[in-house]
Amino acid sequence: MASSNALLPPVEHRRAGSVDIVLGIQWGDEGKGRVIDLLAGDYAIVARFGGGDNAGHSIQVGDQKLALRIVPSGALVPSTKLHIGAGTVVSLNGLITELDALAAIGVDISRITISDRAQIVFPFHAALDQAAERARGGAAIGTTGRGIGPAYVDRVGRAGVTFGDLRTPAILAERIRLSLLAKAPLFAAAGEVPGEDDVVAQTRAAAERLLPHVVDGVAYINEALERGDDVLAEGAQGTLLDVTYGSYPYVTSSSTIAGGACTGLGIGPGAVRSVTGVVKAYCTRVGGGPFPSELPDDEAARLREAGREFGVVTGRPRRCGWFDAVAARYANRVNGLDRLIVTKLDVLSGFERVGIVTGYRRADGSPAGVEAMGEPGLKPEIEYHPGWSESLREVRHVKNLPRDARAYLDRLANVTGVPVALVSVGPERTAFAA
Repeated sequence: MASSNALLPPVEHRRAGSVDIVLGIQWGDEGKGRVIDLLAGDYAIVARFGGGDNAGHSIQVGDQKLALRIVPSGALVPSTKLHIGAGTVVSLNGLITELDALAAIGVDISRITISDRAQIVFPFHAALDQAAERARGGAAIGTTGRGIGPAYVDRVGRAGVTFGDLRTPAILAERIRLSLLAKAPLFAAAGEVPGEDDVVAQTRAAAERLLPHVVDGVAYINEALERGDDVLAEGAQGTLLDVTYGSYPYVTSSSTIAGGACTGLGIGPGAVRSVTGVVKAYCTRVGGGPFPSELPDDEAARLREAGREFGVVTGRPRRCGWFDAVAARYANRVNGLDRLIVTKLDVLSGFERVGIVTGYRRADGSPAGVEAMGEPGLKPEIEYHPGWSESLREVRHVKNLPRDARAYLDRLANVTGVPVALVSVGPERTAFAA
């Protein structure tokens, strides 16, 4: 029997411009900010599609290190517009602070926009977040305590406040009243009840600063595509922290995978041209949750110091482990990756051997996949490769890497099923090998 789609005429690309997605495929902190900064000049718009100010990214330019939490990573590329999409949840004061910091170093902040459908993170969200973590005790998820989860709860519970609400004071006041009313039992349990009048007054004051940046996000992105502009969609956190497809419940509260770019920016999937996965040459994780490739303390400490593995937002030391190919293959499936960009290969210089987790075994010895992550007794199967001693900092062509470093990259491509397109070999802005 002929396939039903044989009855349909072929569909041509309907837009003049395209969307390329760049996202992390591990537990976040893969170096997406540097990659976006490197690529941003080729795009009219860099648009962030999810997350909040719990997702820090840093860019180093000479002696200057710029840490961003909300604004997309192309801030230092003057030709590119920056858009914060509807899938995000954003602190008013956090965004104002970041805009002021960017303006202070000469960035034209008029090119920064935020979707009217993005939702506001209030200080009371952070208070509830921290109270919930304390209540969990030993079962704490390891959130940053910045209110991101409670703000996303409000979104799906239809008790949130959007940036579009800032335009109409009466609507804003009513939305805040209803949001606070819905949380009254939680505030009572936490012993901290915010004053409605104070919240409204503070929000209106912030609105004066932020309203010039608020746009109809759906029209903004789609009209850009229709006139032929290309958009770089920036992911936050990493695939394995996705609220649905990550290592649940130790996940973030948003969609971090490629499909989240469509829902987070208000575009159809036909606009997407490519998906690039950013991955460290090893793995790290912050907070609680399963981490099959995690190294013992002494080995993890060496990797942590070499890679400066401390959170941009929290300063917390990151847990460190070898590259997890099982998780990377899973990330390839849920994202439909076209290529990989491998970061921090230089950190592995000086290690006598480097490992790749190629499989998991349950306690009874049977093979397992990502679905078993977190099961008691799960053991990683580790494949070791010779290390290299040479510094990679000056290398700009993959062919000039040490033989064992090239062999390691070839093996990463082989075990993930995704070609490696670019490799970072140092912290500097241009330290990449193609």
